[in-house]
Amino acid sequence: MTINCKGTLVDLSSPKVMGILNITPDSFYDGGKYKDESAILTQVEKMLFEGATFIDVGAYSSRPGAKHIAEVEELQRILPVIDLLIKNFPEIILSVDTFRSKVAIETVNAGAAIINDISGGKMDANMFETVANLQVPYVLMHMLGTPQNMQKNPVYKDVVEEIISFFAAQIFKLHQLKLNDVIIDVGFGFGKTVAHNFDILKNLSLFKNLDTPILAGVSRKSMLYKTLDISAKEALNATTSANTIALLNGANILRVHDVKEAVEAVKIVEQVL
Repeated sequence: MTINCKGTLVDLSSPKVMGILNITPDSFYDGGKYKDESAILTQVEKMLFEGATFIDVGAYSSRPGAKHIAEVEELQRILPVIDLLIKNFPEIILSVDTFRSKVAIETVNAGAAIINDISGGKMDANMFETVANLQVPYVLMHMLGTPQNMQKNPVYKDVVEEIISFFAAQIFKLHQLKLNDVIIDVGFGFGKTVAHNFDILKNLSLFKNLDTPILAGVSRKSMLYKTLDISAKEALNATTSANTIALLNGANILRVHDVKEAVEAVKIVEQVL
């Protein structure tokens, strides 16, 4: 349960929090919010102060139906931000939310420590070999389809069983390539109905059989706000409830917009466990 982030060993047996920094104009909750250096630095400083172990930077919006952007635009968005954050927070552990191997190479060379791939290696045939060569922790997420079509009637015979089978096959490939640090993300909201998402959350402990750390990303997602008939902006309390369930069922990392509340959830659950 220890991962090596550019020489810093992070023990995930005690759950950690990953703060989200979307530098996209169209992300579902905070799109367009962090578009200048001052706003970016203020938000990252806040998340680090509140207890985030990792900051996950995304320059490609993966919300359902999001606009596809070219690789060059993704790089133009993200590389200056990585440079800015490394200069201002030298000890920061940066994760990069990308499915592109070239973006992975360039961002790790710029100082990023983790690659977080929403496609689980399915959208770039070179990704697995790339992360194995880079020897960085890799978040392997499950997604049915692409961000453009994933929510158009996703169907499973058994959602939990099928996702576990997907992970088992992909983890085997990564281990064959001698990648040491693999983290799984079940992909809440990525090609799943609300019912699928809650089935996965209820059975999250079954994914511990894969013997890899589990990342849970439910923050302010539609599975929560649609269930309660509220907006994403009103879904902080629901997020904390879902995060608590995820922690009780074995999550090792919470990927969130609201770090303070997630860190508090971790502390409370650790007292219980």
